[in-house]
Parts: sequence; C-alpha cells; structure tokens
Amino acid sequence: MLSPSPVPTRTPSYATVLRTPHATRTFGAALLGRLSYGMVSLSLMLAVNASTGSYSVAGAVMAVFGATSVFLSPARAALIDRYGPRRVLPPLAGLYAALLAALAYATWRPGAPAFLLGVLTAAAGASTPPLGPVMRTLWSDLVADRELLRRAYSLDGVAEELLFVSGPLLVGLVVKSAPPAAGVAISAALILVGTLALVSSPAVRGRGAAPSEGTAAGTDVPPSGRRLLGIVGLRRAVLVTAAVGLCLGGLDLLVVAFTEQRHQSGAVSWVLAALSAGSAVGGLAYGAVSWRASNRVRLPLLAVGLGATMVGAGLSPNVYVLVVVTAVAGLFIAPALTTAYLIADESVGAGSRTQAGAWVNTAVNAGSSVGVAVVGLLVDHLSPAVCFAVAAVPALLCAAVVTRGPADGGTVSRS
Repeated sequence: MLSPSPVPTRTPSYATVLRTPHATRTFGAALLGRLSYGMVSLSLMLAVNASTGSYSVAGAVMAVFGATSVFLSPARAALIDRYGPRRVLPPLAGLYAALLAALAYATWRPGAPAFLLGVLTAAAGASTPPLGPVMRTLWSDLVADRELLRRAYSLDGVAEELLFVSGPLLVGLVVKSAPPAAGVAISAALILVGTLALVSSPAVRGRGAAPSEGTAAGTDVPPSGRRLLGIVGLRRAVLVTAAVGLCLGGLDLLVVAFTEQRHQSGAVSWVLAALSAGSAVGGLAYGAVSWRASNRVRLPLLAVGLGATMVGAGLSPNVYVLVVVTAVAGLFIAPALTTAYLIADESVGAGSRTQAGAWVNTAVNAGSSVGVAVVGLLVDHLSPAVCFAVAAVPALLCAAVVTRGPADGGTVSRS
C-alpha cells in the first residue's frame, strides 16, 4: 500500500489535497468515470421513452435501474474490500459498459421490447461500479491527517455535485444532434475509460485487498453488512443520511408543486440550481474551516439546519424567496454528507471502508427515493407549506435520536 502523505505543518488547504502524490491523477480518473452517472439516468429515460413511446415503461425501467444500483451497492463494495479494486473494478466496469452499450443499441430505433429493456437495465444497475466509495477509500489511503482528509472529502463531494449538474446539460447537448441512445453509449464509454484509468493509478496499484479486521477500537469487523451496521458510529451516519435523502427527495417534488401553484413552472430549474450552488459553496466552506466539535456533534446539527430551512422554504411567499431559502438549505447538504462519510471511515477498519461508505451512499439515495414517493402521496391533499414541514420531520427527528443516543463505540453489536 502507498505511504500516506505526511501530516501538514500548517492548516491544510484544497491545494494541499491536490498536491498529495498521485491524488490529482487518481481523482481525475474517478471523476471521468463518475461523469457517466451524471449522464446515464436522463439519457436512459429519454432513450427508453423514445424507443417505446411510453412514459410508464420509461419510469418502470428507471425504477428497476435505480433499485438494483442503490440496494446492491454495499454488496459490490464488499467485493472491493475483499478482493481489492484492481481485481473487481475492471470486470464490473466492463460488464456495466457492455450492458449500457446493449441498451443504446436496443433503443437507437423505435420498437424495443419493454421486457428486454427491463432485464438489461436491472443487470446494468446490479453491476454499477462503486467509484464514489472506492475514491473515498483511496483518499483515506493517500491522506493521513484527518483535517486534510475532511478537505479531500469536501472537495470530492462538491465535485460530485457538479457532475450531477453538468451531466444532464451534456445530455441536452447530445440530443440536439443525435438520438438519446447516444447519451447512453457515451455513458458506457466514460465509465469504462474512467475505471481503467483509475485502476492504472499508482494509488490503486499499491492497494491490494485490505485485511478484514480492525476497527477504530481495534476489534474485528464482520463482513456481514447487517453486523457492520451494528457499529454505533456507522449506524448513526446511515440513519442521518437516510433522513437527509428523504428531505432532498421530497424537496425536488415540492419545488415543482410550489412553482406550478404559482404558474411559474419554468422557475423549477432556477430553484434546483440554487440548491446545488448552495451545496457546493457549503461543501467548500465546510472543508476550509477547522472545526473544534467532533463529527458526531456536527452531523445532527447539520441535519437540524437542513430540516429547519426546509420548514422555512414552505413559508416562502414567492418563488424569489424560495430560491434564496433553497440555496441556504443547500449549504447544509454537502457538509452533512461529508461528515457522514468521515464518521463511516473512522468507525471501521481498513478492510471495511469501501462497504461502510457505500452504506452511507445507499442510505441517502434510498431515502431520496422514499421521499419522492411519500411526498407524491401527500402533495395532492396538503398544501405545499405543510408538505415542506412534513418532509423536514425525518431530519429533525433523526438528529434528536442521534444526539440522545449512547456514546460512540467501535464494537459491533452481537445481537
């Protein structure tokens, strides 16, 4: 394994992060592959709809794709922890890219069978390479200082946020001159090239399969995901990020309802852009400040900030105020996720870091899906202001539960 960078003698900066040996090359390769994730969802939805002529089929296909991708993420991450990224990532990326290429071919012209598309998307989602969790594990290997690691995670989170903003914009450019299936094909190429570039980095070449034992407290970490969640710190991080995901999923739909109620549907993109911009600013600022409070203390406070701002968003008198309040809400998102990933990293040993990070990632994505579904049931029966408040409850409730919980422990529950 590569030797981590030495502890900085001065307050570390983002430039210090990128000057870490092999960091820029490794991070750039991971971002290239992760750009695929920013493009693939919209590309696939448009391609399936164009080929089948059915929004219901497109929605069902995307639900299957999202479910297999999100809920099997910890299992794929466990393979990385067990066998190492060089042995697992290339086969996963090759299979995933091949399935996306097959989907691009099937949807290039009208008439693709819905059943075939469902099977291909389910298989593609199941084989999605966990580049995000792998990159965060590599940051832990590259960077020894915890302050510098927080900046690395903040930079990683902001970059990922920007990828998911720029990805749909790139899809918009593609579909102006080519069928939507071309976006799926480009996504396949990006994931394959990015993954191969990542595993060729010295940071990955020097990292084999990590040992499966050792937590922050020096105890063994069982390979089972259920027992891994018995670790108090990781369980708290997963709980709070699931609540954050619930808020975000509900927020997306509530913004649509709020603007439509005021006959300003075109403002949706501005509100969501403000959310992303706020998250990026918050992430960069959070990583640049040296905090005295521990991660365990900061995480529920950030969740409370997000929940309280969500309540305020529902009281907005017009879209202009909503844009501002939503930008403020975004300030808490990237910091909350960064803190959760840091807690996951420090709660487990080297042999389980990728899987622990994947559980946090799964929690926020699953929470977002549930948030959309729940708010969708409520928005036709309650006012947007009430729905905003309801969507804020999970973050406020989970923050209270985590704050009142017992002190962190490194041992795994045996129950």
